[in-house]
Amino acid sequence: MLARLLRPAPDADGVSDSVLTLTAIILLLRPLDVWWLAPFVLAAACLSLALRSVRRAPLTWILVATLVAARVVVVWPLSDNHIYLLAYWCLAIGLALSSAASAATLSGSSRWLLGASFAMAVLWKAVLSPDYTDGRFFRVTLLTDDRFADAALVFGGLSRDQMAANRAYLEPLPEGAELLDPLPFVEPPRLRVFAAAATWGGLFVETLVAVFFLLPTPQRLELARHASLLAFCVATYALAPVAGFGWLLSTMGLAHCRPNQRWLRGAYLAVFVLILLYTEFPWTAVLADWTIR
Repeated sequence: MLARLLRPAPDADGVSDSVLTLTAIILLLRPLDVWWLAPFVLAAACLSLALRSVRRAPLTWILVATLVAARVVVVWPLSDNHIYLLAYWCLAIGLALSSAASAATLSGSSRWLLGASFAMAVLWKAVLSPDYTDGRFFRVTLLTDDRFADAALVFGGLSRDQMAANRAYLEPLPEGAELLDPLPFVEPPRLRVFAAAATWGGLFVETLVAVFFLLPTPQRLELARHASLLAFCVATYALAPVAGFGWLLSTMGLAHCRPNQRWLRGAYLAVFVLILLYTEFPWTAVLADWTIR
């Protein structure tokens, strides 16, 4: 059994090397923040990039999945959602590499993991969280989360002084306390429109992804499955500062492509790089500096 897990899977009709490479890059770009786990995951990722025998060995990815799962347990319940998905994904790679039908196994795993993840997101937002569907989530987050501040300034029509005043207005006070002279709360129509677009636009695309990946899709509609996921990644991670999640989704989408779909595989690779550019180039901050006084 151990010899089988150590044996590199063949390239022919197997898991694409690009999927394994991108997954290793994700582990390097977003290392685990537990000091005694991170070195082992980083070492496995580096060796995977350098050595084919390590990259294509099922045991490599099963061990990485175990380490990522250990991180989830150690920092429970504070892990980001995509860390759970990363553990499942690495395990899926390990199991696929040990399978005779490795490509089909990983393609099926990526489809079900993507469909289930988006279905759970839709369930949480549309059914279990009334503060999401009534718009409160984005109306507050755009004002209070520094990661969205520049987007709120550019697309919401706020000035920097108004942003500061709104944050002061929303600052919680000791129980029973009231401000003697509170600053006014300013919510331009553009900000409400932006919050509504983020709320319902995101929910609509997530629903499409969940439906297309979970339901059997005729070959003529297969493109819609990939288009919905690509559209979600391009639009969402332009503003949402969760690059690790976007890289993981695009890598899983790549794994679901057939070998002859070269242009579609290229699209997922391009989106992976685009999300990296989103992360390294603060385009909303640049626009805010140019346009907001």
